[in-house]
Amino acid sequence: MTVYTHIAENKRRTVIFILVYIVLITAVVYFAREFYGFDYGFVAIAAIFSIIMSFIGYYAGDKVALASSGAKQVEGRDANPYIYNMVENLSITAGLPIPKVYIINDPAINAFATGRDPKHSSVAVTTGAIEKLENEELEGVLAHELSHVGNYDIRVMTIVVVMVGIISIITDMLMRGMLFGGGGRDNNKGGGPLALVGIVLIILSPIVAELIKLSISRKREYLADASGVLLTRYPDGLAKALEKISLENRPMARASNATAHLFISSPFSKKKFASLFSTHPPIEDRIKKLRGM
Repeated sequence: MTVYTHIAENKRRTVIFILVYIVLITAVVYFAREFYGFDYGFVAIAAIFSIIMSFIGYYAGDKVALASSGAKQVEGRDANPYIYNMVENLSITAGLPIPKVYIINDPAINAFATGRDPKHSSVAVTTGAIEKLENEELEGVLAHELSHVGNYDIRVMTIVVVMVGIISIITDMLMRGMLFGGGGRDNNKGGGPLALVGIVLIILSPIVAELIKLSISRKREYLADASGVLLTRYPDGLAKALEKISLENRPMARASNATAHLFISSPFSKKKFASLFSTHPPIEDRIKKLRGM
């Protein structure tokens, strides 16, 4: 499979997952309206609230992520010529504005990119990555992170978070309404088999929505791996970096659930979460795909 095939496949699957979200929201709203008598007002409230919260995260999330990880900005080339020049060269190759560069004082090997678009982007890398990775390995990691910026992954994930928020709020309001007897119609059709399907859908849809979100996050990681290879033209650089990461079981000192999905690898202990609920695909699978390019 070529790099271009990987890129096309992961973009296509992201679109499919987002379409599944739309179908899921439509189904929940249909059952809420047809069988339980809820009007569309609560849907509008859920959408507005979710969009407002997501926009706050969209415009301020990068500052929160950098502050929570303890990242310190590299103030110009002279402050750290090695890392600054590498980011600058990769940005020029990718046709991207040079992002702000940050260093996280942590011995774990990790890095992340954030920012709502290429003009407002930042790349952060740990001291562990700088010290333990060879030049081509670190270049592969940074190319991966810059690919997140170029692929507008923050924007994609913001759209996904809005959809997950809408589903979660709607189903929470429906559950509360049904428990406390609200939202019923005089001609409520709640006794039929379709109504039972609706109840199951309302209960399970938040879980399904979260799993789809995690799947999209993993597909964007594969996409960034493939896009990063286009920058460096050396898949083995990133593959070797991921191998070194996989050998570590060192969690980052300031790991956070809120920012875990941003990093190239989970900032937690590799044994903390089951792979089904991880924001990252298995490292072994990523290495295999890179070596197959």
